[in-house]
Amino acid sequence: MARVRALAGGTASAVHAVDVVDRAGTLHPLVLRRYVRGEGPEAPRREAAALEATAALAVPTPRLVAVGSDAVLMTRLEGALDWERPSLRRLAAVLPAIHAAAAPEGLPPYAPDPLTAERAPTPAFARAFAVFHGPPPSAERRFIHRDYHPGNVLWRAGAISGIVDWASASLGAPAADVGHCRVNLGPAAADRFLAAWRSVAGRDDYDPYWDVVAVLGGCTQADVDRFDAADTAFLLRAVSQL
Repeated sequence: MARVRALAGGTASAVHAVDVVDRAGTLHPLVLRRYVRGEGPEAPRREAAALEATAALAVPTPRLVAVGSDAVLMTRLEGALDWERPSLRRLAAVLPAIHAAAAPEGLPPYAPDPLTAERAPTPAFARAFAVFHGPPPSAERRFIHRDYHPGNVLWRAGAISGIVDWASASLGAPAADVGHCRVNLGPAAADRFLAAWRSVAGRDDYDPYWDVVAVLGGCTQADVDRFDAADTAFLLRAVSQL
């Protein structure tokens, strides 16, 4: 017997909670991700490989149950999202373990989401565009989540109970995860998160390049033209620090 319900938050795939009760009456809470945009079999294989790579970590992650040509079935973790007041130190503390994991074969190298805007509204934006299209400051090839932010972190009783959504896992610089999370946290928390990561990772080499690509990655011309004051200030501050 199975009960299925759609889960909120999925934007690049269809994600459902699946409660399966076996013949012995045991409940198995699972998650089914279906790649419905014609990504091909490489997309579910990529996520499956990432889930297998994280299985040995102390970091709580879903366990792979099965993988098909267009879907991944995994265990479902308990917990809730916290966008408002997540512990920044705990958010940062799990990253070194992820980045130290042995990377599975076949993961693609990190690349920022494409920037399709061509017209820079100011000279400072033009410099940001040039930075985006230029070479990254690091050639590191570590296992990274690639979409790490509070929307993919579950909490329970004040502790992290799960890191989910490994569909974008890649090989790249750990700072790519830091920059992506900083942008999603917003300006008020971004610097405190960076300080926490530097402390737990024992690193002091964060380059503002990662803020620039995290802000501009995936932006169209319309997106750039309607940047609000906070996004603009965050981007231009990063450019000024290069």
